Amino acid sequence: MAGAGCTSDGGGSSAGRAEPGRAGAPGVGDTLFPSLGNGGYDVAHYDLTLAYTPETNHLKGTAVITARATQDLTRFNLDFTGLKVRGTAVDGAAARFARRKDELTVTPVRTLRKGRTFKATVEYDGTPRMIEDADGAVEGWIETDDGSTALGEPTGSMAWFPGNHHPSDKAAYDITVSVPKDEDGDPYDVVANGELKKEEDTGDRVVRHWRGKEPMASYLASVVVGYFDIHKGWTSDDLPVYVAVDPDEDEPAGSDDVQDLVPEITDWASERFGPYPFSSVGAVVDHLPDLEYALETQTKPYFDSAPEDTLLVHELAHQWFGNSVTPRQWKDMWLNEGFATYAEWLWQEDHGGPTAQETFDSFYEGRHRESKHIWDFPPGDPPRSRQVSDPPVYGRGAMTLHKVREEVGDEVFFDILRKWTKKYRHKNADTQDFISLCEHMSGADLSDVFKTWLFDKEKPSDP
Repeated sequence: MAGAGCTSDGGGSSAGRAEPGRAGAPGVGDTLFPSLGNGGYDVAHYDLTLAYTPETNHLKGTAVITARATQDLTRFNLDFTGLKVRGTAVDGAAARFARRKDELTVTPVRTLRKGRTFKATVEYDGTPRMIEDADGAVEGWIETDDGSTALGEPTGSMAWFPGNHHPSDKAAYDITVSVPKDEDGDPYDVVANGELKKEEDTGDRVVRHWRGKEPMASYLASVVVGYFDIHKGWTSDDLPVYVAVDPDEDEPAGSDDVQDLVPEITDWASERFGPYPFSSVGAVVDHLPDLEYALETQTKPYFDSAPEDTLLVHELAHQWFGNSVTPRQWKDMWLNEGFATYAEWLWQEDHGGPTAQETFDSFYEGRHRESKHIWDFPPGDPPRSRQVSDPPVYGRGAMTLHKVREEVGDEVFFDILRKWTKKYRHKNADTQDFISLCEHMSGADLSDVFKTWLFDKEKPSDP
């Protein structure tokens, strides 16, 4: 998408004879979100430098996007909404730009040749938007009682930085955020993806630099500003753990502290699904009860309040299923949500709760509290009119996995899961990739299983 540092090919004037090439596409043709993403380039790295003032909800940013041109590129698009663009440049030379709805079009001085790595810089500021989805859920830049949180699934990341906001283009991130001290002289905390590389007190502000070196889809990028109790530790495999908990948030009765559960669940999931795919793990527990959802933001899933253990399992399982192995298109979201839901079933099975078969039965019979609407559409072929987070991709997705497990046996099934997370580690994959892997490793024809549970519109008459 954006590129590494190269010397500019020319000066700041765009006058003269047009060079051969073509414009990058304003979308990648996703069947559910056709306008998301952009063609013509592939992003390797985002360097985001942000200055945020919670009292006024004002954000000032500079995004340096390192990308490689995948065609001779006369201009390219970035997904971006709301904020005022103050200037753009490509490889240090001022570039023309235009805005139309959620598209920012950048025209460099000269055509970017296919295979060339370049750096696009965008400077912007203003009040970032909170986006409301069709189902009433909110995303984007969300104000909290003591700061803000940036959440991106499926389109919210474009509200706070320009980019190629489609899961098929993953990149590494550096996120540096400057925040003021409050009236008592205390600094706000800033938590983002990856590891905290540097913290600097400049007098009236504090600057924190977070780095996520493994590839990440932009909807998983996050910045959270507020006051938090910070807990640090390690898993049994010496993986660093960073948990931020809002001091106003009480732990639920009967639940272990989140900071204890995160390493425990990570160790358990590593045994089930293969090695943890990132350089650190953690969680952010905020105090935003009206949000009513959690999100698997990479390395530190976000919770609007203190989670029960199964919700923590769900979002941490996403680090393997969705974050490391990421769908090529949004229509394959069952590969995220079905797998994370089934991880809940497995956790309960391994920790004195109902077996996965008992949970499957409760979904099929409509007794489970989350079984409502799971037959509304086939999770393997969701219609454009529905949300990517609708019940079928969770419940029926997990039921599909259970039927595969039943068909191939436990040993082969868990070998399949570990092979899946290894083969597509930090990559993109789709439903057919998973079906092919299941059939290859089991030696069985599983077409009837996937047709019945993943693609058929009607509820099967016989479980």
